[in-house]
Amino acid sequence: MVRPPLPVVRNAKKRMTIVTAPKTTETPILVEVVRGQMVESRHRAIVAIVDAHGGIAAAWGDIERPIYGRSAIKPLLAIPLIETGAAETFRVSDAEVALAAASHSGEEAHVEAVLSWLGRIGLGPDDLECGAQAPSHEPSHRAMMRAGLEPTRAHNNCSGKHAGFLTTALHLGQPTRGYIQYEHPIQQRLLGVLEEMCDLNLGDVPRGIDGCGIPVIATPVGNLALAMARMADPHHLSPDRAAACRRVLEAMMAHPFNVAGTNRFCTLVMQALRGKAAIKVGAEGVYLAALPKHGLGVALKIEDGASRAAEVAMGQVLKRLGVLDAAEETALAAILKPSIQNWAGARTGNIRPVEGGLF
Repeated sequence: MVRPPLPVVRNAKKRMTIVTAPKTTETPILVEVVRGQMVESRHRAIVAIVDAHGGIAAAWGDIERPIYGRSAIKPLLAIPLIETGAAETFRVSDAEVALAAASHSGEEAHVEAVLSWLGRIGLGPDDLECGAQAPSHEPSHRAMMRAGLEPTRAHNNCSGKHAGFLTTALHLGQPTRGYIQYEHPIQQRLLGVLEEMCDLNLGDVPRGIDGCGIPVIATPVGNLALAMARMADPHHLSPDRAAACRRVLEAMMAHPFNVAGTNRFCTLVMQALRGKAAIKVGAEGVYLAALPKHGLGVALKIEDGASRAAEVAMGQVLKRLGVLDAAEETALAAILKPSIQNWAGARTGNIRPVEGGLF
């Protein structure tokens, strides 16, 4: 059933209380870039931390502001692959489920895994409608250039997600052509999942086209956090939906390399946290996270779209919530407060959280 729009702030019993910064509709500056003896750049951010009942644990900025979740919502888009039975029918492994929720770097292991998956279901890279993309992993890209190879659609960072869409379409007897179109049954099913998980009617909201060709749907930051909280704590969902949520998150946390890649923030943090968080980057400064041990969902948007600021902000959220222990914080120090280097490799500054911002 499609629900009427509901704000994430509603009369729901909170299951835990966290001291928060005062909620405000003004977008606060939460991350800054320092070079030498002065702050060179500043980044404003909206952050929502929500529980599965819609209770707000903490918020900065206008969390009812709609954004495009971009690739950060891929864990939600992987739900139908499990929920419909497609993963079981086609023997989709947990490593492949992680790829379905991934924005991978196009490394050889990623591409080979996607091609193997497609081959097993009787399809190939030309069936992907995401477009060809060069690997974002520079060594992999350089190796392809030296070998005179052109990137294929399987190299696209979204190829695992698209393999999941195709697998679901085959299982349901739906067309494998045009599956990226808004009217296609695959996209309509995904829209329904987003509506149910976010508690919103999304049929008449702004939408656009993502980099891989699928529709992107405008959704408030707070409701994206709610959706991730429901993945983290799915006890009130239907048994099939709850099982799908658990498997997606467990697959991401068990196979973090498949979710991103070498030296990527998502991969490094999930490797360090060992099952405490499933996090996912999206373009234009978006990050989402599900925290199963805390029963919380996190959504954040950097106003100017800077990924460098989104990573620092997400790191601070994890620190604030106590998800990171001292040893993990030390191990991740280089990405929680990354340095800036010049072309000669000399350190020239750093990216850091604003004092008093997320603390």
